[in-house]
Amino acid sequence: MHRVREEAQVHGTRAGLARGLTVTGGVITSAGLVLAGTFAAMATLPLVNLAEMGFVVAFGVLLDTFIVRSLLLPALAHDVGARIWWPSRLAAVREAPAEGPRSTDEDLTPVG
Repeated sequence: MHRVREEAQVHGTRAGLARGLTVTGGVITSAGLVLAGTFAAMATLPLVNLAEMGFVVAFGVLLDTFIVRSLLLPALAHDVGARIWWPSRLAAVREAPAEGPRSTDEDLTPVG
């Protein structure tokens, strides 16, 4: 979301969301797979408690990587719009219609 916020300051919230996901999506997915694989290795241990914990944590990391960070959070941010950045000043930015390229002056027009 930090990268999305950086992009939202320049391009608006919805366009910044798409740009931020495009740039960071591969990195987040790769890191999630590596972390899940690390915990899945615990599932091969002969100790039942560690095997169960390894499976549950690996499953949770994969769920977070593919469902929460890739689908749910971006969908929520898209629906909420600029209000997702409350209580900062970026929340008061009026979203311009997505009709084509915009300049940065149009994107950061305060509401009011």
